[in-house]
Amino acid sequence: MLCKLSKCIFIKSFVLNICYNMVDVFLLLGSNLGDRKLFLDEAIKYVSERVGYIKKVSSVYETQAWGVTTLPDYLNQVLLVQTKLTAHEVLQTVLDIELILGRVREEKWGSRVIDIDILFYGHEVIDEPDLQVPHPQLHNRRFTLEPLVELAPDLVHPALKKTVQHLKTELTDSLIVKKIYF
Repeated sequence: MLCKLSKCIFIKSFVLNICYNMVDVFLLLGSNLGDRKLFLDEAIKYVSERVGYIKKVSSVYETQAWGVTTLPDYLNQVLLVQTKLTAHEVLQTVLDIELILGRVREEKWGSRVIDIDILFYGHEVIDEPDLQVPHPQLHNRRFTLEPLVELAPDLVHPALKKTVQHLKTELTDSLIVKKIYF
């Protein structure tokens, strides 16, 4: 009996340790070239294989291009992922996924087959040359906040100290963002 109890305690401890060491990461996916939905689906597959467990997936939203408004419309989607990776490891991994899927970086805000941005990494605020978390523009972008609010309306932005739902009410971004049903 002690052996069975000990094994149960070990397994429970192991599972709790795994959950305890995980960080919630919100990722924004975007695509405006080729089979946009396929690129989102492929990105989700790679994220689940290489970044961590996907807890939630938002609906897909079609959005007008932000920055350069003459570009084709985007499909956007937000993922909530649990990971054991550091923020820098998540960044490197999503950049690798973008390359695998054919992303070419030619111009800022240019068209792309896939774009994966880190919106939040736990409650951390990171301001380094190669990594800014929370994403520095998320509070200004309707295409980011619509799917993010769908998943976590009460999530508090660690620097702005406002919920994402509140940030959405303060938006001045008037680009059209609409939920797409597949």
